[in-house]
Amino acid sequence: MALVIIAAVVLLQLLIANSDMTGALGAIASMWLGVHQVPVSIGGSALGVMPLLPAMGMVYGTARTTASAVTSTSWVITRWVVASALGGPVLLTALCLAVIHDAASVLTELQTPDALRAFLGVVAVHAIGTLLGVGSRIGRPLLHSSPLPRWLPDAFRAAGAGVLALMGLSAAVVSGSLILHWSTMHDLYSITDSMVGQVSLTLLSVLYLPNVVVGAAAVAVGSSAHLGLATFSAFTVLGGDVPALPVLAAAPTPPLGPIWVALLIVAAIAAVALGQQCARRPLPPLQALAKVVIAAAVGAAAMALLGYAGGGALGNFGDVGVDQTTFGPAVFIWFAGIGALTVAMSGGFAPRVRRPKPAVVDEVAEPDAGPAADVPAADVPAADVRDADLPDDEYADVPDDEYAEPETLVLPAEPPARTEAEPAESPPPVPRPDPVDGVDPHDPEDHFIADDDMHSGRDGTTH
Repeated sequence: MALVIIAAVVLLQLLIANSDMTGALGAIASMWLGVHQVPVSIGGSALGVMPLLPAMGMVYGTARTTASAVTSTSWVITRWVVASALGGPVLLTALCLAVIHDAASVLTELQTPDALRAFLGVVAVHAIGTLLGVGSRIGRPLLHSSPLPRWLPDAFRAAGAGVLALMGLSAAVVSGSLILHWSTMHDLYSITDSMVGQVSLTLLSVLYLPNVVVGAAAVAVGSSAHLGLATFSAFTVLGGDVPALPVLAAAPTPPLGPIWVALLIVAAIAAVALGQQCARRPLPPLQALAKVVIAAAVGAAAMALLGYAGGGALGNFGDVGVDQTTFGPAVFIWFAGIGALTVAMSGGFAPRVRRPKPAVVDEVAEPDAGPAADVPAADVPAADVRDADLPDDEYADVPDDEYAEPETLVLPAEPPARTEAEPAESPPPVPRPDPVDGVDPHDPEDHFIADDDMHSGRDGTTH
């Protein structure tokens, strides 16, 4: 698909320019290498600053294709998918180098690029796409089956969120700057009067927009970007010659106003986005901090790679790009510092739960064990049974409301079972009370009343 699009663009440009098709194959091969960030030399001038948008589209296409091809975690299928994703582009690169070398013998303006640099660029672009595509399918299962921490996928997701937030906010800043410098952009469009020329400038501006966004991100984190002698940062601007590309009108012009210092808020917001992703699943403090550090390192490496790919030599203008010595470290400091603070404030630190030791309860003593058997177990408080064999300061540093001690149920001691050898003791006899007036209260016969007793009692008196 990339070759079809490149061929269509080249043929359309040659047709618009009323040129013959002599160098069509050489131009197609050169654009194939340029899409993979391989420098191209035309007429003795080196074009090392290649647009990032085609390379990012190639990475996305490779990732999507490999993700749809990997349907299982089988290593046999995965290795063939990876080999196809890398082997096909390498074969096309070899053919393009041969075509350019053959066309250079006819077109003296076209020069053959370095073969090693060409292969490395192509392999790097497709390897990144393959890693993203295959990793999205089998990355999590492989990490779970390995001894690596299980929160690594979350760290990679957080790094992606931080990078996307930084790039998106920087793109918004570039759009606002273009609106503020609308007159400058109109002057850059006036270098050509034809509609085809203005459309070509617009397409070039769209292709190089990610390069400008990366430069704005470098300014946002406190680093700097340069276009030859012109240097741009959030604190100072040094003027110089700028290529006549409309998208470059977004660059600040001296004297620098205080509004550009507020660009540092972009880096803080991107770091907050990274920290919020890290805080989605709370972890113990050390593991949560390790997740933030790894996410910040991955995000800084991705931004540094974009800064390296978006820079290079630009003919007589000199070197174009960002300050690599400060760009990556600055991104890491923002992501790690503000990200860790966001995790702490968003509840990303899981509370440390201390599980108390189970209470040690002595066995029920036998009746003849000694004086301890005379004290019923029901009279012993539960707290005394729990702390019977534990040191005094075992629970001293544990708050009562955080680590509650399970209640201990103490049952009364059961009486010893009666054996056959020991006959049951009969209860002592209850003493009978003395008769009152000759009547025994426990004798039922003394309470019966006969008919003749209604007239005379036992003692001869009449009732």
